[in-house]
Amino acid sequence: MAIQTARVTFLTSPDFKAWLVEEAGKADVSVSEFIRLRCQYGPSEDELMLLAMAEELKKATQRAGDSLEKGIRDAESVLKELRRRKKVTA
Repeated sequence: MAIQTARVTFLTSPDFKAWLVEEAGKADVSVSEFIRLRCQYGPSEDELMLLAMAEELKKATQRAGDSLEKGIRDAESVLKELRRRKKVTA
């Protein structure tokens, strides 16, 4: 019995299409096979690890930003106090 296939067409951006072609080439499969495999088996362990690392990086970046904002507020407060003291002694 012959394998039955059905054509699926979808629209995508040129960048995403280029990515699909590149990734399929790395895996040495056609774009169709690449999509089938990805949909059938889901993301690899490396991809899952990368997603987790990206989430960690996002949280760390947020903490760093919060810390920088606090540092700026503290520095502005110190400068304000120094200016106030300078006016008092002048």
